[in-house]
Amino acid sequence: MNWITSKIKPIMLVSGVLTCTMVYALIDPQAALQSTFGATLEGGPLVDIVVRNWGALITLVGGLLIYGAYTPASRPLILTIACLSKLTFISLVLIYGQTYLGKAGIAIVFDVCVVLLFVFYLATAKARTEEAPA
Repeated sequence: MNWITSKIKPIMLVSGVLTCTMVYALIDPQAALQSTFGATLEGGPLVDIVVRNWGALITLVGGLLIYGAYTPASRPLILTIACLSKLTFISLVLIYGQTYLGKAGIAIVFDVCVVLLFVFYLATAKARTEEAPA
């Protein structure tokens, strides 16, 4: 699994770019909900605010992943934030949104794979740091 460590930059770039596609929620919140969950929300401006904010936060995580791909010193923090964000989404869908798994399942599978790659990288990076002579 040393290949994960050697390929973390492209892994972060691909996952960052794909994560940034949620900028779509900023542009068209209802279409993004339909695309991601197969449903929309009624509720007027409040829904637009919450969904657009959700899209912005996800896009920011994607941007951080892209930045971290080029800035190795920032990777541990960025990968930790990305993992926590993705695990929160996964958990919320599995706990409260099982109805939407048909549509959101693709995002869940992607996020689980990304989290596993990032956790492995973080664990091996920590091990390498501990083994390095002082």
